[in-house]
Amino acid sequence: MAGIYIHIPFCKKACTYCDFHFTTSTKYMNEMVEAICREIILKKNRLEHQQIGSIYFGGGTPSVLPTAALQQILATIEKHFSISSDAEITIETNPDDLTALKISQIRKLPVNRFSIGTQSFFNEDLVWMNRAHNSQEASDCIKRSQDAGFENLTIDLIYGYPLLTNEKWKTNIQTAIELQIPHLSAYSLTVEPRTALAHAIEKGKQPDVSDDQSADQFMMLIDTVTSNGFEHYEISNYSLPQKYAVHNTNYWKGVPYLGIGPSAHGFDGYDRYINVANNAKYMESLAKGQLPETLEQLSTTDKFNEYVMTSLRTMWGLNLEKVEKDFGRSYAEQTKKLAKPFIFNGKLFKEDDIIKLTNKGKLFADGIAAELFAENE
Repeated sequence: MAGIYIHIPFCKKACTYCDFHFTTSTKYMNEMVEAICREIILKKNRLEHQQIGSIYFGGGTPSVLPTAALQQILATIEKHFSISSDAEITIETNPDDLTALKISQIRKLPVNRFSIGTQSFFNEDLVWMNRAHNSQEASDCIKRSQDAGFENLTIDLIYGYPLLTNEKWKTNIQTAIELQIPHLSAYSLTVEPRTALAHAIEKGKQPDVSDDQSADQFMMLIDTVTSNGFEHYEISNYSLPQKYAVHNTNYWKGVPYLGIGPSAHGFDGYDRYINVANNAKYMESLAKGQLPETLEQLSTTDKFNEYVMTSLRTMWGLNLEKVEKDFGRSYAEQTKKLAKPFIFNGKLFKEDDIIKLTNKGKLFADGIAAELFAENE
């Protein structure tokens, strides 16, 4: 089943490390919601005859929207698309937004999953990141959500930053486990250009991140959560059995999805559509009844390389039989040939027609995938 992603470009504060498209001004929030609904209507035939199995509100911080705005967007989707009765409907939230009142309001919507941007359970780390919440709110909002009936929760954690000792990282992981979170997303801090963090490092005001620290903490994470019953089903994602994120898993499996909102990407199974990453231009375009998007036509080689990149990141691995069926025998034979050195040095292993990363190989996932790419003719 297909998915719908809605990008909500509003945040209370700018995190030091973030390079996603967002604004801290909510001046045109109502106009943005109207534009998003117009885009949904204009794209109502994009997923014709396909049922919607997941809806994902990302951003930005969707939880800053009033509940009535979320309801308006969901009602527009429901009017123009066929939504599965058991569809996963996720909203990204920040802990400080999940008050008892907000949770009770969202509970009345068809939203059935929270993705909570916790990042850390230590105050000093949250201040360093310029997060809007504190450590008490980080744990309280999880318990509050569970008490209200939201059992399908995931939280984000970040590792590999200078303040995070291994002991603190162990505490963050253990806290997530003790809070009975069924799904965890954990990301190594990367220094993105043009962010406040990148600027501070360039000026010598902050130390750079350490690859060795990130690698050590990545392995700590894998060991700890897998020994507690979690499956490491994608490089940055861990869940209890069968608690995988439906929406994100569909990305990695190449399932079509609509991208709605400024900067959002969509994929129809053949080509990618990319919305303008400018709020004013996005709204102006839709006010004229025009879609604010550009088409990225994907060649066979592009699609193969994307399959290599996404499949290798997952526990399901790269299926050579699928490669041969979808792309041809030459692609499959070349992939087997290029994978051999990595199998020999213990970074990949092969089970029947499936190639997977070893734990050692997971440290080099992107680099290994790039070595298996085919070249565009």
